[in-house]
Amino acid sequence: MITQGILKEMFTYKDGKLFWKIRKAVCTIIGEEAGSTDIRGYCNISIDHKKYKTHRLIFLLHHGYLPEYIDHIDGNPTNNRIENLRECTAAQNQWNQKENTRNTSGIKGVAWHKRVKQWQARVCVSGVRHYLGYFRSPELAAKAVKEFREQYHGDFVNHGTHN
Repeated sequence: MITQGILKEMFTYKDGKLFWKIRKAVCTIIGEEAGSTDIRGYCNISIDHKKYKTHRLIFLLHHGYLPEYIDHIDGNPTNNRIENLRECTAAQNQWNQKENTRNTSGIKGVAWHKRVKQWQARVCVSGVRHYLGYFRSPELAAKAVKEFREQYHGDFVNHGTHN
């Protein structure tokens, strides 16, 4: 199991990146940035044939423990600066996500309801979907969603585009 002590021996941290201090493998170069970026934009580092997300290693290196969930405050998976990482719950991590790419309204939590022919507003809190009603305009539905999120999501509020 990886520990803070092992990480301190292996890496130097600078500006959200880890750099090799030791030669762990043939392809490792001391002083070179560790890791590679995956298709979702997360940087991963292999240590002893096990892949770790860089933001998790950075959190462990600085705090000495690994929480179950770590949130990128700005929602950018490439920004692994320690100031941008915080412990969270699964629900809080979901709250801070950007708008789903399949969203057709362009507003997080707002969708056109065909049968009713109005805009429906909904927000999820701790696994429970809250339906806030139907609205004649997407702007009114967005206002309802925004007010609800700000009340229940606290520091993890995200209205779809980074606010």
